[in-house]
Amino acid sequence: MSRSKALQYYIVSRLLFAPLQLLTIMTIVFLLLRATPGDPVDAILGGRASESVKEQYREQLGLNRPIFIQYLNYLGDLLRFDLGTSLSSQGKAVWNIIGQYFPATVELAVFSMVVALLVGILVGTLSASRPGTSFDLGGRLFGIITYALPMFWAGMMLQLIFSVQLGWFPNSNRFPPNLQPPSTITGLYTLDSLLSGKFDLFLTSLHHLVLPSVTLGILLSGIFERIVRVNLKQTLKADYVEAARARGISENKILVSHALKNALIPVITVLGLTFASLLGGAILTEVTFSWPGLANRLYQAISERDYPTVQGVLVFFGAIVVSASILIDILNAYVDPRIRY
Repeated sequence: MSRSKALQYYIVSRLLFAPLQLLTIMTIVFLLLRATPGDPVDAILGGRASESVKEQYREQLGLNRPIFIQYLNYLGDLLRFDLGTSLSSQGKAVWNIIGQYFPATVELAVFSMVVALLVGILVGTLSASRPGTSFDLGGRLFGIITYALPMFWAGMMLQLIFSVQLGWFPNSNRFPPNLQPPSTITGLYTLDSLLSGKFDLFLTSLHHLVLPSVTLGILLSGIFERIVRVNLKQTLKADYVEAARARGISENKILVSHALKNALIPVITVLGLTFASLLGGAILTEVTFSWPGLANRLYQAISERDYPTVQGVLVFFGAIVVSASILIDILNAYVDPRIRY
């Protein structure tokens, strides 16, 4: 089978396998929510409501039905792209909650990923290109430390230093509460400010974004540093690199034009999956910095036992991760001709 035919077969099979992955995610989310202790009706009505009122509310929400019937209703709603209605937001549709909070998470994830890539590739390249030196040792330590540091602890420490002690950056929120945010176009304050021609609002929104994005980006950069360092060291020992040296090509040109380009191929896989997980797993960052994103809203919904919101947001994040996984697999197949299926 030719490579193009094999690649087409692989893409079709990955696309057909995606619904099964999503179904698995949906089922796990549904079962885990029902298995956790606590009653969402008690969380909503409080302990003072009478048992008859609670029972009426359970019937209204369908929580008194058999678990299998609830599951079938849940799948039926998802097939209609209906994520349900929030129990704790006065009947607000879960899709509206996602639309309201998701842009803040995207903005934080994009800036964090830019920081992670720049720092990780730079440190990894310096470490791999100078083996046995202090740069190499420093790169190893950087990768281990940033990978091991707990996000909530690092965030609080940086808040204490740069917000409380030095006063350089705000320690919470996305925009000053006493100022009007930019007109909503994309939902990303930095981009909306530029599109509206309000450079002062851009600087203000960027000022609030710097500390959480740099914190998250540096902690994620250790992943890219380790990948770049390991792959670049192997690439610098390859035969074609030795041949380039024999032809008298400078080390800097060999590093940039030959070795680094090939060493970055594995970064594509990690980049896509890390960005997808950033969109769905930035809870600790958003909670630590009081960032009004969807992950923070998910944390609130879990605390309030808001079944529809938790289910809808987790399924939404799961769809992003599955889609990113498929896209990265296809990109890898096109970028790296050594891949065979």
